[in-house]
Amino acid sequence: MAESKILRHSVTNNIFTPESNNQPETSERSSNEAYFSFEEHFIAEETFKCGPLLINFFSMLQAVTIITSTSFFAGFPFTIFLFFSYLFISINFCMKKILLNTVNLTFPIFLLLFLPPYKRLFASSWNVGGIPPPDNLNLDDLLDTQNSIADIYVFGFQEIVPLSAGNILVPENSNISMKWNSLIKAALNKRKVTEDRLPQKAEAGEIQRIYPLKTHSSINSSAPDFECIISKQMVGIYITVWVRTELRGYISHPSVSCVGCGVLGRLGNKGSVSIRFCLHETSFCFVCCHLASGGKEGDERQRNADAAHILARTLFPAETQQHLPRKILDHDQVIWLGDLNYRIYLPEATTRYLVKNKEWSILLQNDQLKAELRKGHVFEGWNEKEIEFAPTYKYDQDSDDYYGSNHKIKAKRMRAPAWCDRIIWFGKGLKQTHYNRVESRLSDHRPVRAIFIAYVEVSGPSKEPHSVLSNRFVDSSNYFISSRND
Repeated sequence: MAESKILRHSVTNNIFTPESNNQPETSERSSNEAYFSFEEHFIAEETFKCGPLLINFFSMLQAVTIITSTSFFAGFPFTIFLFFSYLFISINFCMKKILLNTVNLTFPIFLLLFLPPYKRLFASSWNVGGIPPPDNLNLDDLLDTQNSIADIYVFGFQEIVPLSAGNILVPENSNISMKWNSLIKAALNKRKVTEDRLPQKAEAGEIQRIYPLKTHSSINSSAPDFECIISKQMVGIYITVWVRTELRGYISHPSVSCVGCGVLGRLGNKGSVSIRFCLHETSFCFVCCHLASGGKEGDERQRNADAAHILARTLFPAETQQHLPRKILDHDQVIWLGDLNYRIYLPEATTRYLVKNKEWSILLQNDQLKAELRKGHVFEGWNEKEIEFAPTYKYDQDSDDYYGSNHKIKAKRMRAPAWCDRIIWFGKGLKQTHYNRVESRLSDHRPVRAIFIAYVEVSGPSKEPHSVLSNRFVDSSNYFISSRND
């Protein structure tokens, strides 16, 4: 009974609109708004627009000064006119410099005094279909670092190894996980790129690349911008977390918990790997999952059951003299990502027709996850930003065609397109700003990514960094001895 209560929910697209929760409007701000107002953090952007306005104001004042002085000194010798005109213009110029410098100097103080600290958080999920990453795999499109840089990066993968009987019995393959981490490290810490790194237009008739590939680039040998703080694999599920180097000292209590929901309800071919840590005084939890597959009617109930088992059985180790959250929902901010495997409640032919015509709204009305949320069967209190991209599953290998849509290729089993890959979140102080997919042909899934603005509670402005993380990459296989493996 307790679990059924935990799993009742209707999702909301935006925590700042109470009506989307189907709750009565109130005159007071919601608890999330009171705790964290997204718009307040961008006062900086608006305030810095004062610079050009001040310049325009003083330019107009200079023109008025010249006109006024010309009228006032019309009967005086020309040298006196020039002297006073120069004096007035100099005074205006000095005042302009003083005011602009005042804005630039006091603005950081304004940020510290009046705006709560916040961090930019990137999360992604990618089912790579058991395909090992090539050495020259380019992750630039996934990271999108050309447009924005986050403070924390969370990467969740499913099927980093084929889900064969032999692999299911071996929970970790360090060679594959380390290879993914090596590619991520190189992509995040890339500083200077040669000209031949720029994308080139394909010539007419040229075969397109199967997936983005790296060309030669130069990497600065100085200290990295980002470091891996924790990483963990369970069979095909793998999650790795990277943070800015300057944040590393403020992160404490990293830990993992694994839950197997696969064969016999325990093995790791399906299930979750969860990571938790504290940044300053805020606790974060990230859940990377791979839920039950299947497109038959009733298969969604097994996925709901998997989610319930993960919430019930995930338990982080207790730490002496520390009152740390041990359950997923006890953390301040939680992000759940992965191949949730929910399909679409429509006949396959109808689904393919609507996908071809990009009728996302009709398809989403019949999306299994959203339907189960409306019925109150799963994920109570969780949120997902509106989906505005094409279904991420299932594609022909090395193709942009959905599986079964190419009549020249005989499909073994029909798989209608669906939004299997999702990112949802729970808690206060989170604001999701982006939610989209990435075009990579590496596997039969397209990766999805999300960007969040996260409120971080800081107890004091001069708090010293913690020293709980070693300087090396955290090897989850031997570092987290007490991690739970159900």
